[in-house]
Formats: sequence, C-alpha cells, structure tokens
Amino acid sequence: MKVIFVGSEKASSGVGVIPVFKGGKFYGAAKRYARDSVGQVKAAMKAGHFDGAQGTSASLYAPTGSKLAGLLLKGAGEKADFDAEMFGATAMRELRGSGEKTLTLHLDGLKLKPEDAARAVVGARLAAYHFFKYRTKLPKGSETTITTIRVSVDDSAKARAAYQKFHGPICDGQLMARDLVNEPANALYPKSYAARIKKFQKFGVKVEVLGEKKMKELGMDALVGVGQGSRRESQLVVMHWNGGKKSDKPVCLVGKGVTFDTGGISLKPGAGMWDMKADMGGSAAVVGAMHAIATRKAKANVIGIVGLAENMPDGNAQNPGDIVTSMSGQTIEVQNTDAEGRLVLADALWYAKERFKPQAMVDLATLTGAILIALGHEHAGLFSNSDKVAKAFAKASKHSTEKTWRLPLAPEYDRLINSPIADMKNIGGRPAGSITAAQFLQRFVGDTPWVHLDIAGTAMKNERKDPRETTLGTGFGVRLLNQWVADNYE
Repeated sequence: MKVIFVGSEKASSGVGVIPVFKGGKFYGAAKRYARDSVGQVKAAMKAGHFDGAQGTSASLYAPTGSKLAGLLLKGAGEKADFDAEMFGATAMRELRGSGEKTLTLHLDGLKLKPEDAARAVVGARLAAYHFFKYRTKLPKGSETTITTIRVSVDDSAKARAAYQKFHGPICDGQLMARDLVNEPANALYPKSYAARIKKFQKFGVKVEVLGEKKMKELGMDALVGVGQGSRRESQLVVMHWNGGKKSDKPVCLVGKGVTFDTGGISLKPGAGMWDMKADMGGSAAVVGAMHAIATRKAKANVIGIVGLAENMPDGNAQNPGDIVTSMSGQTIEVQNTDAEGRLVLADALWYAKERFKPQAMVDLATLTGAILIALGHEHAGLFSNSDKVAKAFAKASKHSTEKTWRLPLAPEYDRLINSPIADMKNIGGRPAGSITAAQFLQRFVGDTPWVHLDIAGTAMKNERKDPRETTLGTGFGVRLLNQWVADNYE
C-alpha cells in the first residue's frame, strides 16, 4: 500500500476523512471543506444529528467545492483524547470496500506529534488487512480497494520520517506475523516455516536452522519430544541481527512455535481445534519483530529464537507420564502432553541463555487458557524475575499500545509443579495455571533478566471488535518487542 504525507491541502481524488470534535469543531483542511461545500457539510451534520461524538460519523457524496468522490466526517470526541491510530483504523474499516483507491486522512491543524501522524497510517493499514490467499471467489465489497493512503499533516517531513524509519517497518512486521498465524498447518509446518525465515538473510539477518539430529546432540529432548508424534521434523531457528557495538551483549527474543496443537495423546476437544494453527503466535511475534528490527536497521544486537514443532497423537508420540531430560539436565515428568509449549520453551530458553549470555531475554507464547480467565483479551500476562526489566516492559507496553499486566512469581508456587519421580512436572493443576507455567519456565533462565509474556488472550482476534483486528491473527507482540528494544538497547 502506497503511503504519502503532504502538507495542509485538500484532497483531489478518492475519499477524504476529516475529524470532527465534540461540539462540531473543525481544524485545518476540515474548515476549508466546510466553507467550500456551500453549506453541505453543516447540512449533513444537522440531518444526522452529528456533533462529533466519539464513534459517530456522517457522509457526503461528491461534495461541492472539491474533486472528491466522497467525504467522511468522523466523530473524534474531545480533542485532548484524540487517538490518531484509531481514527485511521475506523476510517479505513468504513471505506476499505468503497471502490475508491485513495484515502486521505486530514490531520492538519491538530498540531500532532510526528509519531501520532505516522500511527494514523498504521491504524489504517492494520484495518485494511485481510487474508484471502486461499479464496477463489470473494463476496462483493469484502476486498480492500484502497491502494494509497494520503495523510495531510502540519509537518509532513517529520511525520514521513517517523513512519519510514520506525512505525512503517514495525507495521510490516506485524502484518507478517498475522500472515504466519493465519496460514493453515498444512502450509506452515516446522520446515516450511524455517524456509520462510531463511529469506531474512537478504535483510542482513544471519539465520541458522537446527534439525532434530543437532537438537538431540545438544540434549533438547523436551523440545524434540513434543514433535515426535508428527511426521514433520521439529526445528530450532536462530536469527542474528548485529546492529549494535561488537562489545555489546545481545538481547534474546524467544518464541513458542507449535504450528499445530492437537494436544497430542492428551487430545483436545474437536470444537475449535482448527484455530490451533495459531498456537505458534509467540514465534510469529518474534519473527515479525526480527523482520522489523532488521528493516529499520535497529542499532542493537538482537537474537531471535523460535522452537518449531507439531504436536500430534501417533504411535510414536510421547505419553502422559513419560520423563524427558531437558538441555539443562533437569528432568520433566510429562503429565499432560497438551502442556507442550513450556517444553518447547524450556530448551529454547536454556539454549539462548547458555549460548548467547544475553543482557536480557523475553519469551512469548500462547501458553495457557488460564490467562484468559485472569486477564481476558485486553492484556497479555507478564511475568519476570527482574523488576527493572518488568518496568521497562510496562513503559514499552504503554507506548506501543500493546497492553500487559504483571502477575507474580514466587517460591510458594514451586510445590505445585514438583514431581515425586522427576525434577518437575509440566502441569500444576487448576489453581494459578498461568503462574505455575511461568514458574516452570523460570527454572530454565538462571540469573538472566527475563520476561515471559503469555499472549494466549491477545494473539488471536476476539470479541473486543477492535477495528484494527480483522482476522484470526492479530500480530500482537511485534510492536511491544520493538519498542522495548528501541527504548533500552538502541
């Protein structure tokens, strides 16, 4: 999609969108539209009882005094609360199937920060997204016809720079993450996923792929065990971005990539199982984040690691009650094969810690259904062994708009995952399910400052009806990871 930033000027084609604030207040180009339309704008507002309240709108077709096919007046509420990203998103959702090719967002006169103007485009692009790759016929009006987004803003040069250097590449990464989550499991499986990541080499990312033979040599029986019931070989993919000083230790981003999760022998119910192609949402966030980090040429050393496996029932699948030895040497009683994500992460985290000695590391995973009970779909669960890193993530969360909420880790929870026949077991029962999962992972990070993000409630579209979320995959985490890296390591 083409993106153009211009100064304070009226659009000459397509559809234009102007924010109208509570009480019917206009700014910038909106005033000129109201003046040149010979009363049409005010008449449309009066006829629709429209006064700029948040969430309302009024439309004009071929307004007098302009070359536009249409003009959309979007209620923006109080000016002090104006959210440029949501303005762009709601405008695109209303107009993406209009048949027009150009959408102009009029933000001049508002004295917006350059990054806010850039985020208006991000909102529009996210709202324009669809996943029709496998459709042979499309319902009329379902496809986005908009191919160009124009933004009229007070300082177009600074807004353009903010978009091109930071927000645009991150949006690209988020859309890539959505594509990965939305792919069916017969198209995206460990080896095909690894092959896609290898293409990042053209952006300057060094990519290593470890197959099962190498993982077994390293002692990664926890990760390999998850995929042993599948005919598809598990993989560990390591992405290196060296944008910082050679002397700087890297930060590590680690993602759970279970490309399809049947639950294994502890089989899931059939209803809704088709969405378990999205159980690799944590890995998609890491891959999308690494794409953004590379394309915006982040001045930091960042390692991305994704553990890829397919959890299937088979005569060769691991059984409930099996004991596996992780790369750390710690033994795990696998009481439930549907608690497989923590087994993948156990070896991936230990590998990251031992090989790269990072300044800090974060893992992301659609790990527990329990996090939906605790936090719903509004926040990802955040767990950490470091108050300093947790606070940095809280700040990045607020800035990136990807919400997190910190939950506790404490030795008292360890008893719930202790096993009488191994060093630990992979489930802790119903109480504090998300906490015991994080407590399990903490045993594989040592003293490295670490954050665990349980994104089971945020990685997939839900009933929130956010205009930016249009398909199963949301791409949650890409923005948060980039903001954290930018704030603390660049």
